[in-house]
Amino acid sequence: MAREEPPQRYKDWTHDRLVSRVELLEKQLRDQTAKYKTHQSSAPRPTNRNKKREFDPSKYTTRLIALKFAYLGQRYNGLEYHANNPTPLPTVEEVLWKALMKACLIFPAPVAGQEVNWEGCEYSKCGRTDKGVSAFGQVVGLRVRSNRPRPKQGREELAVGETVNGQNGLSKEGLEGDGMVESLRESDCTDISSGDETAFDPIADEINYPQVLNRLLPPDIRVLAWCGELPKNFSARFSCKGRAYKYFFTQPAFSPTVVPEDGFWQGKKKKKILQSRREGWLDIEAMQKAARSFEGLHDFRNFCKIDPSKQTENFVRKIYSASIDEIEPHVSPMGYLGKGRFSEFGGKDDDFEEKTTTAAFKVYAFTIFGSAFLWHQVRHVVAILFLIGQGLEEPGLVKELLDVQKNPQKPNYAMADDTPLVLYSCLFPDEGCDGSDGCEPLDSLQWVSVGDQNRSGPQIRSLREHDKYGSGGLVDQVWTVWRQRKMDELLAGSLMDVINRSDSDLSSYSSEQAPKDSNRDSQKLFTGGDSARLVGKYVPVLEKPRMESVEIINARYLERRTPSKGSPAEARSN
Repeated sequence: MAREEPPQRYKDWTHDRLVSRVELLEKQLRDQTAKYKTHQSSAPRPTNRNKKREFDPSKYTTRLIALKFAYLGQRYNGLEYHANNPTPLPTVEEVLWKALMKACLIFPAPVAGQEVNWEGCEYSKCGRTDKGVSAFGQVVGLRVRSNRPRPKQGREELAVGETVNGQNGLSKEGLEGDGMVESLRESDCTDISSGDETAFDPIADEINYPQVLNRLLPPDIRVLAWCGELPKNFSARFSCKGRAYKYFFTQPAFSPTVVPEDGFWQGKKKKKILQSRREGWLDIEAMQKAARSFEGLHDFRNFCKIDPSKQTENFVRKIYSASIDEIEPHVSPMGYLGKGRFSEFGGKDDDFEEKTTTAAFKVYAFTIFGSAFLWHQVRHVVAILFLIGQGLEEPGLVKELLDVQKNPQKPNYAMADDTPLVLYSCLFPDEGCDGSDGCEPLDSLQWVSVGDQNRSGPQIRSLREHDKYGSGGLVDQVWTVWRQRKMDELLAGSLMDVINRSDSDLSSYSSEQAPKDSNRDSQKLFTGGDSARLVGKYVPVLEKPRMESVEIINARYLERRTPSKGSPAEARSN
């Protein structure tokens, strides 16, 4: 057995020998490094598993569906996206489009100079909400990717756009989409080359559209349901025969004006009379009386904003109901916590008792349900109701403005604020229940709500993975959004209580000073915003300057758009 060489004792080496040793070791290290690099460059590189895969839409069928979704509108510039018209805030439509694209659910044909487009998607929308306006029942219709497999026989011969088992195939435009899709997980992309299409369940086996989209959308936009059984020639805009809006407001509308305890004066009258309602509080009964006057078939040209580009000539709309109702704390918001399944000590839902509230602060909602609405119609209606509630106008003003023979030109008054307005629901009735007989239309679409696809027949498969009530489900998601805003409300409200805890500084304020204070030069006016505005001396609505008639507004627009003879535009067109 060979003997091991004793370890080197470098401390006994000479300087020259040590230098030679270091040089030898450095050379060996360089040779080893060069050899390793050569081996690495010649060896094949491993494939990157995270590399984006090409997504071939021609392998998948599509189907026309309706999506019902909700959004809080404060962070958005309205629903509708306008090409080549940048907005300070994103629109709900573009955020939804990006989520659909990322999920590979739509394949629009590219349009030059237009990022967001719905070309080839058969896209339609129900209600166009403006900046700041929310929606709890917005509906769009569009063609999306489906899990339904294509027929095994004749797949190669299947024509573009051909119907597959009652579901339309991909359109030509969809097949021509280029590279605007991102990779999906294997569970989200079903290869149509496998599976028996005869065993396909159009709900249980279909893509869970709300679940997929809610993972990609921001927390203040939530998909609530989808419907795949749509009537022929369905359009989210034209098939909708009933829309309901809610406008929320507080009572009092703004912080009440401080006045003596033994009475206060109404300063808007030339003759000072003792009034019974403190400024800031609304006359709900008068508002309710005025609201009922909107019901029926009326011409609403004095309750909307005229858009001359639409050349609208018919302003008649049918209102099925209009009312003002108190929002009971045990009913809304978060009223579901009082039910047996969610209450502190359990119980049955039938044990849920009606409770009354005597709180000084209340919340009301004006609800209006009609066949269709004009541009800014609801906000104009609410503005008039607030004037009536403040005692600045009489309830009979509504009938005066609805009489277009007597008042053909709209008075120039400000409409209500946008934030409290909500598009609450949209109804799609059958032809026989569309409201044409005078009755309210009933929704006929069979919506598949969040959580319905977590069922095996009538039974829920697993509550743990339930899309609605499971961990991280829709209820948990919206709870987070609600609680954040609730904390803001509680902190601000508690601060108000701290500030007003002591009112001893008002003890010397007497009724003799009240007439002087009430005789101010500016009127407080509430229009639904966070505070009242000082508007100077109040001018009654019927005494305000009138806008031009609808006919003149439309004619002026056409005159500007149509070049006159001999003009440069006319010469260029020739």
